[in-house]
Amino acid sequence: MHLPIDKKNKIYLYLVIFFLFTTISNLQVYNSNLFKFGSKDIKVSGLSEKNNLSIVQELKKIQVKNIFFIQKDILIKILSQNNLVNSFEIKKVFPNTIEIKIKKTQFLGIINIDGIFYFIGSNGKLINYDESTKNLPYVFGKINTFSFIEFINIIKQSTVNIKNIKEIYFFPSGRWDIKTKEDKLFKLPSKNILSALNIISKLNNSKEFKKASIVDLRFNKKIIFTNE
Repeated sequence: MHLPIDKKNKIYLYLVIFFLFTTISNLQVYNSNLFKFGSKDIKVSGLSEKNNLSIVQELKKIQVKNIFFIQKDILIKILSQNNLVNSFEIKKVFPNTIEIKIKKTQFLGIINIDGIFYFIGSNGKLINYDESTKNLPYVFGKINTFSFIEFINIIKQSTVNIKNIKEIYFFPSGRWDIKTKEDKLFKLPSKNILSALNIISKLNNSKEFKKASIVDLRFNKKIIFTNE
């Protein structure tokens, strides 16, 4: 059965009006406060108040009206640019909030590069140095930060108290030396570093050890004490 032309026209008119009002309604909702966000809708924790605020300001630059449309890779990029960030957790909270919980990188040592001091972070990055944290070893040599982190992890597994280490030296051969706060220098082997480190605590009662300023542990089954 065919509809009369006038009736068809009325149906088309109703459909146009329906879609028109639907579009207006959607635009009104999209532009409403329900989907707009500002600094109060972004919560960052884990760093200092100043650094948390800095990250919030960077996130506010993203031109997105619906906070739930922000792609995670954009957030990750912004957070990864901050050298103080070791890891983070991003959580979207209804109706319109993002919570970012940051785990701050741990400072492992201090290094001087071209006359400028930096902290070496557990994330493998160099962080601008300040004098707030002084109880860290100074590191000498052209290091790979991730090799340094690996060396620090070996020390933590050993019986050596890392807080008692004053200086760490790296050599192009890949070998490390450590100097304690008692100014005793330990020359470590290229291999079996953990075993060599564990020997150090066993030497405390040795007369030769007490007199020595240099303890050479590079040779298998042989320890050389030197007083220089």
